Amino acid sequence: MLAPLALAAVWVGGPALAALVLVAAAGMGWEWARLTGCGGGALGILIVAGTVVPTLAMALAQGWEAAALVVLAAAAIWLAARRANRPDAAWAGLGAAWIALPCVAVLAVASDRDTGRAAILWLFATVWATDTGAYAAGRILGGPRLAPRISPNKTWSGFAGGLIAAVFVAWAAARLTGGETSALVPAGVAMSLASQIGDLAESFAKRRFGVKDTGYVIPGHGGLLDRLDGMLTAATLQWLMTLASGASPLLWRV
Repeated sequence: MLAPLALAAVWVGGPALAALVLVAAAGMGWEWARLTGCGGGALGILIVAGTVVPTLAMALAQGWEAAALVVLAAAAIWLAARRANRPDAAWAGLGAAWIALPCVAVLAVASDRDTGRAAILWLFATVWATDTGAYAAGRILGGPRLAPRISPNKTWSGFAGGLIAAVFVAWAAARLTGGETSALVPAGVAMSLASQIGDLAESFAKRRFGVKDTGYVIPGHGGLLDRLDGMLTAATLQWLMTLASGASPLLWRV
């Protein structure tokens, strides 16, 4: 349901993408506040602000300032939660950073005039293919559980299916963009792995707080965090790879 809107925003870029990411940041921030028992009141507002303000800074082209705000916001939320005697103060602060940093990452990667649009489309395709490949392989092949105490429905066959699907996406991305397959495939596999780790991390958090879904924004699918958990970690990794190498993986040459 959200895919067409997300694709349209990426294609248009600029304010349209920034607006969508800001709304997503606010929604996920509010879900996280509720999940950790901090929803409502000043602390809940602070958690939402901690996800929105760094994202807004990145939308205004304040790159390193936005990243610094992620850290400062997480620290402020943690301190405020401790002063309010919340038992999950660390969870509140780290969760806000877990949401805000990927939102900053998406806007940072998208801001590159040469590769921004293609890079975000590749990110989306990788995460969606990973989810689809993991689901299909898990349903068809079954087998041993990947992490039964965290997410009982996930299997090792599904884990492998997700990685294989990401390989095909990377191969297609190389053909469409003129990139090198030998560079894009390892990067795509890494993003797929990050996506699956993000999915497990969110499942762990839900079990920690005893909830099935983080929200009810998407009927039948839960909240925004339920749908975007893998995207968060994959987006962050994509940005880190770009920063570490000085160029988008789409431009890497081996």
